[in-house]
Amino acid sequence: MGNTKTVISSIVLALAIISNVSAQDTTGLASNSKWTLQACVDYAKKNNIQITSLRLSSQSAQQDLLLSKAARLPDFTGDAGQSLTHAKVADPVTGLLKGQSSLSGSYSLNSSVTLYNGSYINNDITQKGLLLQSANLNILQTENDITLQITQAFLNILLAKESIVYLQDLVNTSAAQVKQEQQFYDAGSVARKDLVSLQAQLANDQYSLVLEQNTLRQNNLTLKQLLQLPVDTTFEVNAPDSIAAERIFPALDEAENEALQTRPEIQNGILGVHIAELDLEKARAQLRPALTGNGTVGTSNSTQFGSYFRQLDDNFFQQVGLTLAIPIFTKRVGKTAVEKSKIEIAQNEYNLQNTKMVLSQAVEQAYLSVQNAESQYDAAVSALTSAKESYRITIEELKLGAVDAVDLLVQKNLYIQAVQSYIQAKYNTVLYIKIYEYYMGNPVTL
Repeated sequence: MGNTKTVISSIVLALAIISNVSAQDTTGLASNSKWTLQACVDYAKKNNIQITSLRLSSQSAQQDLLLSKAARLPDFTGDAGQSLTHAKVADPVTGLLKGQSSLSGSYSLNSSVTLYNGSYINNDITQKGLLLQSANLNILQTENDITLQITQAFLNILLAKESIVYLQDLVNTSAAQVKQEQQFYDAGSVARKDLVSLQAQLANDQYSLVLEQNTLRQNNLTLKQLLQLPVDTTFEVNAPDSIAAERIFPALDEAENEALQTRPEIQNGILGVHIAELDLEKARAQLRPALTGNGTVGTSNSTQFGSYFRQLDDNFFQQVGLTLAIPIFTKRVGKTAVEKSKIEIAQNEYNLQNTKMVLSQAVEQAYLSVQNAESQYDAAVSALTSAKESYRITIEELKLGAVDAVDLLVQKNLYIQAVQSYIQAKYNTVLYIKIYEYYMGNPVTL
């Protein structure tokens, strides 16, 4: 009995371990408490519902390709039939009618193969292969779009985190200033309005900190929803050690040429034209003669005619033939298919031109955004340096009583604005550079 309990306990423990491992495999990165940008992107590519749906579409396209290739092969079917017949027949002796039943059967094997159909099968195989490539490009394009969305959301979180750091520092500084001003007020060396002004600034700084903390929570939620994580998943990003606005990026013409050659939407557009051209060839094939080879072997029997096996041998037959189908009048079905295919080709060519134009405009806009962002970043760095030094000097003057609280608040607000502009400009520059590189097909990294 004791051994039985031990065995049962071991089985339960093993099942629990297996269940736990299985759950970890299912959730994957969702069990992590810290998420890097690369972890977010990898998780989305693996688990995003839209991408998963596109993968299923790709698998369906693969099956269509296999089916089109199988059209070259002969088909093979077997038929077997049994029938019971009851009828009144005349007795050969008495001449009277009497009921009689008979059991008969027929059996055959049939095969046919397409010998020529205007290259319809070859064109269909080629087209199905292109459709499979297009399905895979759709996956890649969606992965790229989701990667860009995740990168933007991730950078928004980092921006909020960095803002919280400097806001917390401002709150600490404001609290120290209020404490110092309180001491001056208690000693009678400053007016009450100066103390109240600093207290009001402390409250405002604390309010700004709370707002930014709320922004961080909202940005976390946005990224979590982009990743389609369960509600109860613990989620926090892992910020890199440093974020620097890169200074070197490719020239516009280089980026545009690279994008037009590598972007999946362009490749998909080119495939769309080729697929439409194959539709035209398939439509033309329907207007050409089709030659089919066929063969049949079979036999039959009936209980009215003696030995079962003898009948099977006597009735055994073989047939081989060719069937030539020549379309003569199809009520314009074939011609309409040809003309509509031509229209489809023109439509896909215009779609490709439009895709190229939209992509070129997007690359040019990204290039302009990078230039503007870097100019703003340079200006923000310069403004922050000046505002920081002015604020530091004013703090020292306040300690010496050379300025009042109003002067301090003016310099502090200028410093806050400079810091906010700097952080915003830095992350804008990083984001626009990533977008610019994204159009060139470069992986997004921080």
